[in-house]
Amino acid sequence: MVKSIINNLLIPLDGSALAESVLPVALRLAKKINVSVTLIHIIETDAPDTVHGQRHLTSPGQAEQYLNSIAALEIFKGINVHTHVHDTSVRNVSQSISEHSKELNQDLVIMCTHGSSGLQHLLFGSIAQKVISLGNTPVLLVNPTQKKINASANFENFLVPLDGNPDHEHALKYASVLAKMCNAKIHLLVAIPHFGNMSGELTPANRFLPGTTSKMLDMLVPDAKDYLQRLQEELESSGLKVSSSASRNEPAVAIAETAKKFNADLVILATHGTKGAEAFWEGSITPKINKSSEIPLLLISVKE
Repeated sequence: MVKSIINNLLIPLDGSALAESVLPVALRLAKKINVSVTLIHIIETDAPDTVHGQRHLTSPGQAEQYLNSIAALEIFKGINVHTHVHDTSVRNVSQSISEHSKELNQDLVIMCTHGSSGLQHLLFGSIAQKVISLGNTPVLLVNPTQKKINASANFENFLVPLDGNPDHEHALKYASVLAKMCNAKIHLLVAIPHFGNMSGELTPANRFLPGTTSKMLDMLVPDAKDYLQRLQEELESSGLKVSSSASRNEPAVAIAETAKKFNADLVILATHGTKGAEAFWEGSITPKINKSSEIPLLLISVKE
């Protein structure tokens, strides 16, 4: 019997179709691992009357009626669903989401990458990063524009990018438990770019010492393969189905290419709260992953 790390899913909604786009993926996960769902609406201070051309829920009565109508939809059949309206208006929606995830004992927050309501001002990753920085609750990001990809998100193949930093292996520990709950396979990836495909933010040395940088990168490959082999054997010994690969490409590109090859339907990545996603070199790659692959992305907090 696998001990569950997820018992409750928290889904922030504002009344827009954009925010509702996470529901198919969220409910597929809820049914697969048999957990409850809480739909929440946060009343935002000085909120606009419309959001994305649709009526904005600005009163507790409107919000309660809306959430109840969503919970009554046929797609929720067989799922234990709750609704919650935070009827005192707030300016910091991300903080309110984080606080409610704790107060309501929620284990995973699910939201679209282009949020609305208190999220509408914040493009990809911003609201999620703030929620993570304020607490330890993982956040699952769903791209609302990728209906075909999201329709095939059956939580059967997990891609876990790593960079050799032990702190970032926290995402792997989470992934291994979730994989057992979902009976999913795991693919481990380490990305080591060639000098020619390094992005400028990765290291200033690539501008001044190109030959040295190139040789250093080449030397990392054998170590990366040994590292992956060790982790793969450890996971396989626990009963998981695991594969691994080392890519010679820029991390975000490597993730997108490997996800497509492996048929991944979930990418699981460690993130450093207030410092941003720093699992690879020095730059934040979370937005790049979303732009390159657009597969649901699960961010796991790594606290300093």
